[in-house]
Amino acid sequence: MEPRRVALAVVLMALVLVGVPLIFPNPPAPVANGTSPADSAATVTAAAPAAPAAGAPQVAAPQGAAMAAADSAPTPALEPVDTTTVATPLATYRTTSLGGALIGAELHKYQQLTDGGRGRAGTVQLARAGDPLLRYRLVVPGDTIALDGVRFRRTEGTATAGRQVRYDATVAGRAVSLTYTFLPDSYRVNVAATVAAAVPGTAEKRFLVVALPSAFRSSEADTTEDHNHLAYAYKVEQQGAEGVPFRDLDPGERKLDGGPITWAVAKNKYFLVGLLTPAGAPGFAEVGFTGGVRTGKEVTQAEGQVVMPLADGAVAFEVYAGPQEFTRLVAMGREFETSNPYGGWMQGMVQPFATMVIRMLLWMKATLGVSYGWLLVIFGVLVRVVLWPLNQKAMRSQMQLQRVQPELQAVQAKYKGDPQRMQAEIMRVYKEHGMSPFSSLSGCLPMLIPMPVFIALFFVFQNTIEFRGVPFLWFPDISVKDPYYIIPVLVAATTMLMSWIGMRGIQSNEQQKMMLYLMPGIMLVFFFSMASGLNLYYFVQNVASLPQQWLIAQERKKGAGPVVQGPART
Repeated sequence: MEPRRVALAVVLMALVLVGVPLIFPNPPAPVANGTSPADSAATVTAAAPAAPAAGAPQVAAPQGAAMAAADSAPTPALEPVDTTTVATPLATYRTTSLGGALIGAELHKYQQLTDGGRGRAGTVQLARAGDPLLRYRLVVPGDTIALDGVRFRRTEGTATAGRQVRYDATVAGRAVSLTYTFLPDSYRVNVAATVAAAVPGTAEKRFLVVALPSAFRSSEADTTEDHNHLAYAYKVEQQGAEGVPFRDLDPGERKLDGGPITWAVAKNKYFLVGLLTPAGAPGFAEVGFTGGVRTGKEVTQAEGQVVMPLADGAVAFEVYAGPQEFTRLVAMGREFETSNPYGGWMQGMVQPFATMVIRMLLWMKATLGVSYGWLLVIFGVLVRVVLWPLNQKAMRSQMQLQRVQPELQAVQAKYKGDPQRMQAEIMRVYKEHGMSPFSSLSGCLPMLIPMPVFIALFFVFQNTIEFRGVPFLWFPDISVKDPYYIIPVLVAATTMLMSWIGMRGIQSNEQQKMMLYLMPGIMLVFFFSMASGLNLYYFVQNVASLPQQWLIAQERKKGAGPVVQGPART
């Protein structure tokens, strides 16, 4: 094989295999130039026993409404503070009469994972102690009022859709109500809010600002990995989803985006809390995100908020507080399945391919009924079987190139002083062997076809909750690394075996000998801390490739022999 092509192959493989996490980072969160229309108002906090969360960004009316600071706080009601618990088949939610906030969600189907996935420590709780999932501010002319300290009156009832909990209070002379409707067979909660005008009949601009979770309680064995996935995401109508990782926001840094906003979420690795506009309703007016205080290398908190205009004093929205189950997110509509953006700056290409891979795996799971571990084994073999003809063609093309190399080198040496003649003779050699200068490229391309699947699986394994906590063989959880590091070693070993077989029947040079040891080392380093399921898939790919490599090596040995060059041309 030509030394330059070997060196190029080494560089390409190193870039692809080692550089995947680097070339597909989460997109940095740009800081919006200028200030939000909401920055002009002062925040007036309602007097109450509980204060709003520290570091909460000040919010005022969007669209340039000027707000004057108010010295008076709303008079606290004398209602008692109570917590209401609503249980559905899938989750248990908790709300409080203090601010009418949603303060907790417990997911019955999902266990907290401990000890690398070997143990279980109760069901998943989304809210971190002291951090509500949703809290509210009210923006009216002259005031931005945090509702955290306002005591609401609670009433309960049952609607067609599910159980209802309603909170009512008078805030700054305005009747305010918040109504939660808990859907029984879903992780969805419908919320309706009304705010009366201070003077009945007047066209008063009012806005409801909903604060997204500023943090999550980690339920994963690897809390660092979980914290690395903390992010906000949102979707502007007619545009793609955009992610805002917590770590990309410096303390106090703000990012703003105007509407109409279809949905906005806060999420960790496997769970999320999202706000969606009802189908067909106008989008939210604005989203804003602010970097939280950092106490170490891990970034565990930030601030996110959604500004909703109150049309005729009312607004309705949907809350999804649950797992990132692909089928459930798809069922929500509004492209909510993209609330976990894949691929960083190449999201436009990676996200559709990752979605296709997820759909295929879920279909195979439903059809075959096997565990996800065996599913990855079947999927790895299936990919190799489908690509067998293309790989066969590519390998034979490479073999043909190896045979013609001595003749090409002879031409290059003979006519090195005459570039035009050299080019003509090279074309003659290619033509005599039924090849073209692009044969090397066309021979390599089929070998790159499995790479998109691998890249898609790399991202799929980062957040696909269907793989979470799934044991297989000695793996306690295929979504985390092998605790014994057996599978990365097997990947490296099979890579070396493939290289050794591939060198049979050819006269190896120093570059090829270097590749024999370099590639397995690269694979070992890259896969050492990757999810065991991803390692399993690649190991199966290697094993499934061995028969084809062996057959090509035997074919090469049978056709080996001295290259017969044609008579010298002058």
